[in-house]
Order: sequence, then structure tokens, then C-alpha cells
Amino acid sequence: MLRSWYGKRGWLLLLRPLSLLYQRVVLSRRQRYLNSPEASWQPPVPLIVVGNITLGGTGKTPMVIWLVEHLSARGLRVGVISRGYGAQPPSLPWRIQPAEDGPEQVGDEPLLIAGRCQVPVVIDPDRARAGQHLLEHAGVDVIISDDGLQHYRMGRTLEMVMLDHARGLGNARCLPEGPLREPASRLNSVDLIVRNGAEADGDGAFAMQLQATELVNLKTGQRLKPAEWKARPRVQAVAGIGNPQRFCKTLESLAFIPTLHAFADHARYNTDSFAEFDRGEPLIMTEKDAVKCMGFAREHWWYLRVDAQLSAAFVAALHERLDSHLPSCRNITL
Repeated sequence: MLRSWYGKRGWLLLLRPLSLLYQRVVLSRRQRYLNSPEASWQPPVPLIVVGNITLGGTGKTPMVIWLVEHLSARGLRVGVISRGYGAQPPSLPWRIQPAEDGPEQVGDEPLLIAGRCQVPVVIDPDRARAGQHLLEHAGVDVIISDDGLQHYRMGRTLEMVMLDHARGLGNARCLPEGPLREPASRLNSVDLIVRNGAEADGDGAFAMQLQATELVNLKTGQRLKPAEWKARPRVQAVAGIGNPQRFCKTLESLAFIPTLHAFADHARYNTDSFAEFDRGEPLIMTEKDAVKCMGFAREHWWYLRVDAQLSAAFVAALHERLDSHLPSCRNITL
């Protein structure tokens, strides 16, 4: 379906009636919450939603990590809430303990964020409940919601929509005819639009680039800058993300010759998952995949760490919308 949506295949027109029905339902649902703000939980601290209106990977997790690091560096206590896709924690809401919890319990992306950023992360499909738990037990100044743009029971201070620059909105139709969770007009009401992969800011959106910073060995923890790689450039590439081709192109830009093995987003792995192609050749995966493979990693398995790069104009726009909502004693400065 992703190939059809973004390839704008003609047969999708057959799904137009269902698409129009879906669109009517989501518009009606959002309007109900706009008409009755008391139906949404309004947190006492700023809440930033990092979401999307399309299906498929758009770079939400790198953006969440960037926000956590950026705001934490300015003295703010930051917490993250997430649905925890596919997670099966002992109870809900659940605060992640990176040293104790596994991806099958708490989900790959929340575990990655908690482990890398060392901030409190709470998962619960009821994001309002997750936010309340975070405030009661962690005392944060800012909450960042990983996804949840359409979770209108959760009030928000700032809405940020991530778009894949290469894919755009596909055929710009709502599900199931197209990849949109909400009509394209929803972009007119959000605070910030970020295009992952764009070269420069423009057309009302800010550009985000993912910069590869280092390769990390899953088994030994060894870290290398991409330029320090001395092994053969031909590698096996594993990507269980929304847009595996983006990962492949990143490796090619680093002078690797990858053979891509694309898995489903949020795929679960075991010791046999890579048996068909793992013959001792260097294997490089995404960081999100790596958190699910640490327990059975081999010495030639690596993950590529990437960091979001954003413009000064984006930082200024973020602060312009956020500063007035922060406690005066913790106002962030540019």
C-alpha cells in the first residue's frame, strides 16, 4: 500500500468512498474536541506533540531526541510520553527502566529514547494518563509526546508535524485511498512543520537533516566515526523502520555498498532473524533495530547513530512559541 500511495496508483480511486467516509469521521471527531476543550486533559506544563499526518517513517524519534537534548541543555527537566507500540508492560502507565526493561515489554522507540537521553519516559495508549503519571512521579517542566497528534484527549501547547521530504503527502488522500491520517488542510493549524531530508527551510516548513555521527558495535561497544571504518565497504544493512530506503541511502553516502534487508516497522528479532544473509560480513542496522538485538548480537554487528540537524531559524521559532509557557524561573534563552 505504501508503494501505491506514494506512487499515486490509479486503482486507488476505487477506495475513494471509504476515504471520504474516513475523512468525515476524523474531521468530526477533532471538531468535537475543539468545541469542548473541557473534554481534553490540559497539563499544567508545556506539552509538545511530535506527530505526523502520514503513515510511514517521517523522523519523529530523532526529532524527539533532539528536543530532549536541546531543552535539557537549557536547564529544563524534560519527560517523554509514548503509546509504546506493541509493548506489553506489567501494568499501565509504565515508566521505562532502560537497564531492566526489554523492547518486547516497552517498545523499541521508547526504550531507545529512554536509554539514549536518560530522561523519564512513560508509555500508555492513554497519553493523558501517561502525562499525569509523569507529572506525579518525575516533576518535569516540559512533556514531549512521541506521536499523538490525533490523540485529542491530550491537550497540547505546541504541535509539530514531521514530513518525509522525498515522499511528501503521496497522493494527498486520506486512508485507505492514501497515506493521510487527517486531511492535508490539518497542516494549516499546526505550529511547526519539519521536512525530514529537505536541504533548506522554505515554503512554511523547516528542514531537518539526519547526520550520521558514529558506528557502534553491538557486542563490544566499540565506537567509530564513519571515516574511521577500515573494514570492507560491502555490508549487509538491516532496517525495520518506516522508510528503509532512507537508511540505505545514508549508508551509500558514507561510501558503504549496502545490501538492504528491509523488515516491517517495529519488527521483532531473534537469533535466527538474519540467518539467511548473515555470513560474517559486516552487518549495519539502525539504532532502533539495535535495541532489539543486544541480547544476541555478534561481533560483526554494528548500528549507525544519527543525530538531527536543524536550523537557527527553527530554534528561534520553537522558542518563540514555547518561552511564554515556561515557568519564569526556568525560562530558556537562545
